[in-house]
Amino acid sequence: MAPPHRILRLAFALATGLLLAFYAWHRAGDPELRAQREREEAAVIAARAVLESVVGGDIEIVDPLAPKRAVGRAFIYPAGRGWEISGHYRRDPADPWHPFLLRLDAGLTLEELSVRDPALASAQDARLTVVP
Repeated sequence: MAPPHRILRLAFALATGLLLAFYAWHRAGDPELRAQREREEAAVIAARAVLESVVGGDIEIVDPLAPKRAVGRAFIYPAGRGWEISGHYRRDPADPWHPFLLRLDAGLTLEELSVRDPALASAQDARLTVVP
């Protein structure tokens, strides 16, 4: 017969595993979390379109949907009634990565874009802030 501590250890491991499995199953099926993820994805896709229209041309973007830790972190978080999305972009492999912070309103239209890109210093858009 097995010692009592081994039986208790096995029972504890099984109970913990079943609780974690139930928790994961419950979280995966939560419709509110799924809806939140869809809203975040829509905001990031809108941010990509806005960034491409402001910067112009074909750019490589690192954002919350396409993270690249070697470049830097990318975040999305709710801000008021809209979203704030951060990331990096570059025009070609020879161009350095340019960090950006983009603020969208509830309708996913641009409120403010802050970038560290000297090439945009002459842009006349009031919503654009070029950080040195």
